[in-house]
Amino acid sequence: MLTQTDDTILVEDHLPVRRSLRVALVTETYPPEVNGVAATVSKVVDGLRLSGHQLQLVRPRQSAGPLAHEDPGADEVLMRGLTIPRYPQLKMGLPARRALLRLWTAQRPDVVHIVTEGPLGWTALQAALQLKLPVVSDFRTNFHAYSAHYGVGWLRTPVMAYLRKFHNRTLSTMVPTDALRSELASAGFKRLRVVARGVDTQRFTPARRSIALRAGWGAGPDTLVVLCVGRLAAEKNLGALLDAVQAMRLLEPRLRLVLVGDGPERARLQERCPDAVFSGVRHGNDLAAHYASADVFLFPSMTETFGNVVPEAMASGLPVVAYDHAAAGHLIRHGVNGLLARFDDQAEYCRIARKAIADREGLRAIGVQARKDVLQLDWARIIEAIESEYAAAAGISIPG
Repeated sequence: MLTQTDDTILVEDHLPVRRSLRVALVTETYPPEVNGVAATVSKVVDGLRLSGHQLQLVRPRQSAGPLAHEDPGADEVLMRGLTIPRYPQLKMGLPARRALLRLWTAQRPDVVHIVTEGPLGWTALQAALQLKLPVVSDFRTNFHAYSAHYGVGWLRTPVMAYLRKFHNRTLSTMVPTDALRSELASAGFKRLRVVARGVDTQRFTPARRSIALRAGWGAGPDTLVVLCVGRLAAEKNLGALLDAVQAMRLLEPRLRLVLVGDGPERARLQERCPDAVFSGVRHGNDLAAHYASADVFLFPSMTETFGNVVPEAMASGLPVVAYDHAAAGHLIRHGVNGLLARFDDQAEYCRIARKAIADREGLRAIGVQARKDVLQLDWARIIEAIESEYAAAAGISIPG
């Protein structure tokens, strides 16, 4: 069964797992790297460990530090990595099939959870299948959709074929929304399960609004501040963001645009929009204060599998303007707790953004409702759903 609120599917119904499992979790990105996958995987790791599972985290060694956890009970296996072109702060795991065969022969996990489909993930899949270990996976990044933004649109078909082959060799693939499950099922993906993403509503809260931070942006109490958080890259559709801001300025000439994040498009964006505030990468409570100190959140991306920044903005009490896609399409009810434009309709996106700011009181009411609605995205519930996938894959009976 599916658990729903109104017409929104949150997660499949799951029963909690009653025993500790030995879990090998393989990911090619992890904090201190800054991206949505790294952030959510870190939450999953913490939640599984708090639930008493024996977790072995397999990931590339990062230049920022040897281990992500200081806890002596944490078991981390650091593999060789290679810097990703254009993203020097990120590492891609290199193939490690033989090393993983030795590791998992010496100590067999109950289940292998593969988060990413890169070289490390592929060889982890091969090793697990050779050892007849149960494997589950995540579909977290629309690599096939990114190709068009980098002038290699012809790669979409072979990339999709690779992803389909990868995931169909696992016992289940967790996807964050029912819409993505339908899309992938129509493309031939099998055994798809909806497991939503959580949000830390204690960190991301309107209570972190800062008058001092707004003043640093050149914004007074009545100045409209528009925020966008994410990687400054071609696949994020940032041209639509700037067009929407231009439309909004017809009503609010003193509007301030704040961009949080970094990436290869930053210099070009600064040339196009020199009066914008470029805050760079922000973390933790500092990031939460940036959300809470804005007035409206623009999210123009159409390549997300989810988009963690959407529930983070909603938890911060911000009205979100987005396309009817991924997390926004999953969580937002247009005009109630956010604002949605038809997918790939940039003119409508700009019209909705401009119209929204004409009613500042209505905009604030939408933000209040957004906060209320995402309080249900509790990480403990998401962890239970993941535990249930593990138990099913491992053939473990779950007591009623």
